[in-house]
Amino acid sequence: MTAPDLPVVDLADIHLTLASAAGQVNILRGVTLRVERGETVAVVGPSGSGKSTMMMIVAGLERPTTGRVQVAGCDLGALDEDGLALFRRRNVGIVFQAFHLIATMTALENVAVPLEFAGVSDAFDRARDGLKAVGLGERVTHYPGQLSGGEQQRVALARAFAAEPALLLADEPTGNLDAATGAAIVDLMFELRRKRDATLLLITHDGELAARCDRIMRMHDGRIVPETSALRAAAAQRVR
Repeated sequence: MTAPDLPVVDLADIHLTLASAAGQVNILRGVTLRVERGETVAVVGPSGSGKSTMMMIVAGLERPTTGRVQVAGCDLGALDEDGLALFRRRNVGIVFQAFHLIATMTALENVAVPLEFAGVSDAFDRARDGLKAVGLGERVTHYPGQLSGGEQQRVALARAFAAEPALLLADEPTGNLDAATGAAIVDLMFELRRKRDATLLLITHDGELAARCDRIMRMHDGRIVPETSALRAAAAQRVR
């Protein structure tokens, strides 16, 4: 758990440069971001601006070229790959646009797997409770292919919150859903976040969704610029 006086996300001057056939490509150019405990922060900006890459760095799935990454009070730069995996299991829940469920596992098994990896003794009981919390208590034995898109994303939410993480990362969580289903998923995500007192870092192109967060941050060309609350309504119109 993060100490109350420490930010959940603390990025300091993050740069990421990757090699390509055309030479060095600067993906992130000095990103600095601080997200306090319990905050909800939306990150918006055009495709290719570095939003998803920044989220991968926060999750410990990508390492920056330079800069400091502290998440939930932990210096990710000091961890090896095994340490990063253990850190994610204990501290971070992730929801993707494409659900990323395991097709050969039931809804219950999909939610229980990360808990089992984390050594939780009652993984299946907690997974069952998690599915009930997202309204899928009667669908625990169904496979992803037997579920609608909205139901699959509910399973993904249950999985993300199963370990009661300090931080929820959501990358376009409604991108593969119709408007009505997406709205229901968003309401559920914010409700689960509130009940569990989790911090939310959200990537979205949806202006209305971004406007529900405490802050909106705009990325452009690998850099991040904070948007004040007074600009939130204007930002919501510009996102699309």
